[in-house]
Amino acid sequence: MMTPRPPLRDVLLITGMSGAGKSTVLNTLEDMGWEVLDNLPVRLIDRLLATAADDRGEDAARPLAIGIGAQTRDFEPDRLIRMVNRLRADDGHDIGTLFLDCAGAELERRYSETRRRHPLALDRPAVDGIAQERELLAPLRSWANRLIDTTRLSANELATRIRTTFAREGLGEPTLSVMSFGFARGLPRDADVVLDMRFLRNPHWDEALRPGTGLDPAVSAYIACDPAYTDAMAAIDQLLLLLLPRYRAEGKSYVTIAFGCTGGRHRSVHVAERIAARLRAAGFSPTVSHRDLAAAPQDSLEGMPSMIDREHAYDAGTKPQ
Repeated sequence: MMTPRPPLRDVLLITGMSGAGKSTVLNTLEDMGWEVLDNLPVRLIDRLLATAADDRGEDAARPLAIGIGAQTRDFEPDRLIRMVNRLRADDGHDIGTLFLDCAGAELERRYSETRRRHPLALDRPAVDGIAQERELLAPLRSWANRLIDTTRLSANELATRIRTTFAREGLGEPTLSVMSFGFARGLPRDADVVLDMRFLRNPHWDEALRPGTGLDPAVSAYIACDPAYTDAMAAIDQLLLLLLPRYRAEGKSYVTIAFGCTGGRHRSVHVAERIAARLRAAGFSPTVSHRDLAAAPQDSLEGMPSMIDREHAYDAGTKPQ
């Protein structure tokens, strides 16, 4: 019985005019989870794809992007076209080609602005290299099945278009972190969203709950009994489920959501755990950390108990100071 051949990888060749944005495209694809190779000698591409076809490891499912251009070793457009057509016909590879074009005047401006030399005109004006390269690449431009003109696109706009066009399910998800902290010990660095949980009733003012943390069921139940709790959690859920896909669409690699309370031991810890569980149920994979969980409780950090805290403390038979 023959062993079934593993599925072939998605392969995209990125080529085009030097200065038209190939590095931006490759960097964006790499951030999205693609395997990226740049300026691989043309004669090695078929060997690479033959190896990829037999690969059953984790990389076998990752799409592959290969950057090629006039400065690539063994680069001959007609030879490259013949090779790709052969790989498609003989081996069944689904190979796409993205050509990046740009107007000559804009390419001249970019080279002047960056003070870089054109790879085909190292000792001549950039305009000469641009004209020579456009003639060289004409067969590839006509043959490529995808074309993007970057003349009027900023690098960010080009990256956005690439993320939209070449997104793959399960790739390019931001690294999502949910954390708790105490305002008394300072704001966390690099947090993208900071939410203040000090409006909730404070377990610190219940002597039985004070030694515990937001990980304890009794503390969690106490916090969840706050009149504002249900509506607040629903609003936070809705906000994050709106924001996170937008962060992904913008290509953000890391997203940190921080929940704060006064000491960082009770309310923020409970809410961070609760929101992380909600995000997991929605298909996200957050990691959770509690920056100040080990800090000792201290009345002077907590300030004066609120009226709600006082009422609950009296109901519980204790008297907050």
